[in-house]
Parts: sequence; structure tokens; C-alpha cells
Amino acid sequence: MNETATQRKVALITGAARRIGAQIAKTLHQQGCHVIIHYHQSEREAHDLVAQLNEVRPYSAALVQADLRDMEQMKLAVKNALAIWGQLDILVNNASCFFATPPGQLSSVEWTELMDINCKAAYFLSQMVLSALQQTNGTIINILDTYADKPLQHYAIYCASKAALAALTKALAIDLAPTIRVNAIAPGKTIWPEGKNALSEQQKQVIESAIPLQRHGDPTDVANAVVFLALHAPFMTGQTIAIDGGSSIKPIV
Repeated sequence: MNETATQRKVALITGAARRIGAQIAKTLHQQGCHVIIHYHQSEREAHDLVAQLNEVRPYSAALVQADLRDMEQMKLAVKNALAIWGQLDILVNNASCFFATPPGQLSSVEWTELMDINCKAAYFLSQMVLSALQQTNGTIINILDTYADKPLQHYAIYCASKAALAALTKALAIDLAPTIRVNAIAPGKTIWPEGKNALSEQQKQVIESAIPLQRHGDPTDVANAVVFLALHAPFMTGQTIAIDGGSSIKPIV
């Protein structure tokens, strides 16, 4: 997929085969970016998404696979990603792990998995692409969660991992300035959890009624914020944008 460098930007999005990550990839692609879709296990969805994007614009989307808990796999994925177009302008650390950790039931395995995927991977991926981003005056965008500030009951370690990523965003913004900008987005109720974290319709209605805008968000809301930070905010760094319908400013009564 080698091609002569043009004005187009290249974005690497982790966890981009499905859900919010896939929408971020689609929206950046619509803005003219070449996109590199990272996935771990969602191989079919990742291949389908890349095929869809390449049908719109040939040789504009590619794949890399890695378990972000494994440092060697990360290194290989970054090496492969940088070799595709020989350029990187945008890193979106979207990949995330979400499950409950009730008090008294936590083992070091769950702690390590949540911290490794939600925070450690974002740091080391940023480090691995540092030289490439410096060459393009690139940007890093971390996907947080409003639970980093307002913890969710029985999800203490998930919340802590996202809070750590929030702090990391600010620290890296200082360390990597003035060449690289680092910002974050904190989605609220943007996409419903799946599997064992799934909610009943009644639970969803209760949650939506508590949101000031009285509705659930959409992955496009997050994706549009990524586009803003990546392409239209050259004087922003170290900031977090909450995409939560106003939930983060609602007073506790």
C-alpha cells in the first residue's frame, strides 16, 4: 500500500473494528484521512470495515492486529502500521476493557487487564509512535470516560484506569509540547454496554431520564469531537472534552 505522501493525514485508531472505534475510523476517513484499523479479536468486523472504506476510496484503509496487553505484539503492530504509508499524524487510543470489580472479589489478573489495556497500552503506543508524530506535528487523542471523575459503583478499577489515562493526557501534553498535541474525550452514555454488562430497558430509561439533554448519545458525537481535536484545534492541548449530554455538570441533589 505504499504511495507518495500527499496532504492527506494518516490515523491509527485502536479498538476500531466495532462500536465507537469503528465510527471514529469512518468519520476520519470521511474527512479525507487514511485510517489504520487496529483490532484484537474482532477480525471479521475489522476486515469488513476496511473493505467498506477501501471501496469508497481505494488504498485508504488498512489493518493491524495486536493484543494490547502484550508489549511485543504492540511493537510489531506499530512497525507494520508505520510501514503502510510511512507516515502517522493521528493516534487515537480508543481500545478499552470494561467489567465490574466488586470489592472483595478482585484478583491481580483483573487489575492488570484493566490497567494494561485502558492506560498502559495508551502510554506505550504513544511512546512507540513518538518519532513518527514528531515528524508530522501530530496529535494523540485518548478516549476516557466520564466515570473517571464520577465513579460507577462496583467498577472501581475501571474508573481508576480511566482516571489514570486522564492524568496521563495532561502529563504527556506537557512532555510532548510543542511538537505533539495530546487531548482527550470523555464520553458519557454514548453506546450501551454489551454482554454481562448489558442493561435492561428499564435501566436504560432511568439513565436517560437523568441526563440533562434527556437522551442517549451516539458514537458520531464522539467521532465528531475526534475530528475537531485532530483537524481543527491546533491551539488545544492537555484538554478533555466531555460528550455526555450535560451529565458531568448536573448537580448532585
